[in-house]
Amino acid sequence: MSDLKIIGIEAEISWEDPAANRLAFEQRIREAAGRGCEIVALPENFTTGFSMNTECIDSWESGETLSWMKGLCAELNIALFGSVAFKMKDGSARNRGLFVRPNGEYNVYDKKHLFTLGGEGDNYVKGGQKVVVEYKGWKILLQICYDLRFPGFARNIPESLYDVIIYVANWPEPRIHAWRTLLQARAIENQCYVMGVNRCGVDPSGNMYTGDSLGSDYLGSVLSEGPVVELSCVRSQLDGYRGKYPFLWDGE
Repeated sequence: MSDLKIIGIEAEISWEDPAANRLAFEQRIREAAGRGCEIVALPENFTTGFSMNTECIDSWESGETLSWMKGLCAELNIALFGSVAFKMKDGSARNRGLFVRPNGEYNVYDKKHLFTLGGEGDNYVKGGQKVVVEYKGWKILLQICYDLRFPGFARNIPESLYDVIIYVANWPEPRIHAWRTLLQARAIENQCYVMGVNRCGVDPSGNMYTGDSLGSDYLGSVLSEGPVVELSCVRSQLDGYRGKYPFLWDGE
C-alpha cells in the first residue's frame, strides 16, 4: 500500500462570487498538483465564503462547481475535497463537502454541526452520519469546520477504523488557538493523520481569518503549516505506531 500526500490550500475568498473563486482556486490547484500530491483540500465554502445569503450561493441542480471539480480531477489525476454552500432543488440550503476522484466519482458529506452563533442553523439543513471515504488504500474521514468541536463525532473505533481526518474551515482569528489545539487533539486521540485547511482574509462582516492551516501526524506533532500545507502520510509509520500502542482497542 502506497503512502499518501495531501496538500491544503489556504486562501482569501471573494464574497458570494462562485465564478471568481473557481478561477482563483484553479491556478492554486494546478500548482499543488505539480508538487506530486494525491489529494488537494480547499477551505469551507470556498466558492462564496461563510454567507447566510442563500440566494447568492451555488445551485446544486446546475452542477457547475461539481463539473468544474470533476474536470480538474480528471485532467490533473488528483482528488479534491472542499465544502460548497449549495441551494437545493427544494429551496433548502446545505453546506456540502465534496470528495471528487479522477474518474468522476464523488462522495457527499453534508455538514453535521451547524454554527448557530453565526446563523448557519437558521439558514442551512444539517447533515446526518459521518462519512469515511477510501482512496489509494487510505480511509479518510471528511469533516467541516465546527465539527472539530465535537470529538465524539470523529471517534475512531476498530470496527470502522480510518487513517486520516481532513477538516476544511472558515475559522476566525479570535478562536484560532482552539482550532490549532483541537486539530492536534483529534490526531492524538484517534491515532491518525490530520489536515486542517482554513481560509484567510476578512469578510464583509469584519471577521478576520488568519489561516493557521496545518498538517499533523498521529502523535499530534505539526509536520507542515502555512498557506500551502503538505502532509505526507506514511503507512508503515502509522501502522507501526498503532501496533506498538493499541490505544484505540482499549476504548469503549
